[in-house]
Amino acid sequence: MGEKQNKKNRRFFTRLFEILTSKFVIVSFLTILAFTVLMLIIFLSEQKTNSSINTLFDAIWYTLVTITTVGYGDITPHSVLGRTSAMILLLAGVALFGALSGKFASFLFDRQQKKDRGLLKMNKIKNHFLICGWKPNFERILEGILLANPEIPPEKIILLNNSSQNEMEKIKAHSRFKNINYIHGDFTDEDTLLKSQIKTAERTLVLADNSENFSNLETDSRTVLAVITIKNLNPKIYCVAEIIDSKFEKHLSLAHCDEIILSADYGQNLLIQASSGKGMSHILRELISEENDSGILICDIPSKFVGNNYGEYRLSLNTSDILIGLLENTGNFYSRRKEALAEAQKNPNVEEVVNNLKKVKSLKSNLPVFAPKDDYIIPKNAKAIFIHGNSF
Repeated sequence: MGEKQNKKNRRFFTRLFEILTSKFVIVSFLTILAFTVLMLIIFLSEQKTNSSINTLFDAIWYTLVTITTVGYGDITPHSVLGRTSAMILLLAGVALFGALSGKFASFLFDRQQKKDRGLLKMNKIKNHFLICGWKPNFERILEGILLANPEIPPEKIILLNNSSQNEMEKIKAHSRFKNINYIHGDFTDEDTLLKSQIKTAERTLVLADNSENFSNLETDSRTVLAVITIKNLNPKIYCVAEIIDSKFEKHLSLAHCDEIILSADYGQNLLIQASSGKGMSHILRELISEENDSGILICDIPSKFVGNNYGEYRLSLNTSDILIGLLENTGNFYSRRKEALAEAQKNPNVEEVVNNLKKVKSLKSNLPVFAPKDDYIIPKNAKAIFIHGNSF
């Protein structure tokens, strides 16, 4: 304990010595010393000749008024030595406050420059939405995100990518995006993620990044690496990731990614369905489009129906929207898995516990169950899936 205390004391005194011998402290000390000497000269030379400066406090008052260039004129020196000292004080005050103003303006300008270039660390931000990566038509993606999440203000969104300065300037020039935060860097790097305050973030979206000329394999590998790193730093974050090749889906599932977007597969499936000539592409577009009144709705289920039959809930509805099924295990996968694990271990039967643990292992986040039978039991953390029709 004594050795530890000695090391702590040595570190403290070393740090104190570094502070006291720093350029800023030395210059500040010499400046204060010079002003004090000039103040004493004014006091000693004026106390017998000038009735306005009779006490040391009068001299201190006059010195401060002169340094700050306020110049009330209530006290003025009369002697040559006093006036000479006052002139020096006045010039020094102008130079000092000019330097301080310039330093402050330079600090503000430098901070704004760093913010625009994405080099500023995010401080005191939490429950925010982190968007990693960049791709063409990024403005449309951002616009859609703001429309789909009206509860998230632009100030709570952080963009993290390696795109060019010109691309980000185009985005920041848009009036809706000017308050969105930006960090320039590699979203697979732990230090960069910590810079974006990933540990206090609520949600993250990892895009299939096109900021550089990556191959599809490199893009998906970076996405998987980013999700693994993010989940290690913040297991409770809700993570959505986009990949190009479906063979990486397993890796994201193992990393407990809450939602996985297979953009290439979706496009291919849409083309395949459209080839049947049955208008399937129009149906799917209508369901997921943000521009139309109609579409898919995900709604909370009243707690009184949780643990009861699906048919009972279905018959209780008084709405024009059509109930098509349930979305199970909604929310953060880490929380759902932890709850399911605690529930599985409550059974006193060892065999039942083993079976329950196997179910926990195969647990899938945000699992849709379409058109279940009326006797299907609504589980905890489930939400209802509706199709909302057009208003006309």
